[in-house]
Amino acid sequence: MLGFLLAGCAQAPPPAPADTRAADEKAIRDDEVVWNKDWAAKDLDKILSHYADDATLMVPDVPLLHGKDAMRPALQQILADKNWSLTFSSTTVEVSKSGDIAYLQGNYTVTETSPKTKKSVTEKGKYVTVYKKQADGSWKAVEDINNENAPAK
Repeated sequence: MLGFLLAGCAQAPPPAPADTRAADEKAIRDDEVVWNKDWAAKDLDKILSHYADDATLMVPDVPLLHGKDAMRPALQQILADKNWSLTFSSTTVEVSKSGDIAYLQGNYTVTETSPKTKKSVTEKGKYVTVYKKQADGSWKAVEDINNENAPAK
């Protein structure tokens, strides 16, 4: 009898959190549209605002850039190129069931001035960006890596 009384007093487990994956995916895709506009405007502060303070940016032929302070001078240099332009679009957005982390896979096109020829060149490639939901509910990139669609060397 005591067992039944104790079982009746036990608290029910908390309800499972709501599945917000569809809304989170939309928020991330919407952010990607804004991020592309910020790149088109060459607005360094707005570009960096899409990254968490301790984010890591990994691009070929550049040392790992960890944190916005490391990214700023590198991005400032690229944005100074009169031919620089970047567009990207995700083909996959996956949000964790817990709703705190997500990743994107996609394709990009970048145009820049070749250091060798001083002429405008265009590169196409792919990327993976990992996002984390921040305390304020926004999503920020925490890991960003890309590489060119080129044959292996």
